[in-house]
Amino acid sequence: MEVRVARPTELADAGALTVAGYEADGHLRRPDGTFDDRYAAWLTDAPGRSAAGSTILVAVDPDGVGGLLGAVTWCPPGSPHRELATGAHQGEFRSLSVAPTARRRGVARALVTDCLQRARDLGLTEMVLSSLVEMTPAHKLYASLGFVRRPELDWSPVPEVHLWAFSLTLP
Repeated sequence: MEVRVARPTELADAGALTVAGYEADGHLRRPDGTFDDRYAAWLTDAPGRSAAGSTILVAVDPDGVGGLLGAVTWCPPGSPHRELATGAHQGEFRSLSVAPTARRRGVARALVTDCLQRARDLGLTEMVLSSLVEMTPAHKLYASLGFVRRPELDWSPVPEVHLWAFSLTLP
């Protein structure tokens, strides 16, 4: 597979894929069972995130068959979408998602690895991220890449949503 910056014509599809991945795992359902329209709208708006200074990365089959496999929002220094990365030495990524039909193929690992390389290329020394407590497959991926839990950075953007923090020191 190839990981690259999403083309302008792919941004809407990247947003739709992100919502589909979150929805497939139940991550857009509130504790009371209602759908989180506000967060789904943010996830859908990959064109807006891209225009505002974040980079939407996509994983695609090299032959172009099958469409997008996954997407992530890379938030380098200066991106308004950074939440935990408060220092100029930090990078952050958000909204990592893999199409339900493309899972168990290394798509998420490839996207995260690309974000890590982008951070290294900028001379950053730390990568930070937030993850829903329930996203245990993602937590296993992060641990396998060397990320550690940072409970002191855990936070809640809204009362019913609890996010765990992770970080990785970059060589």
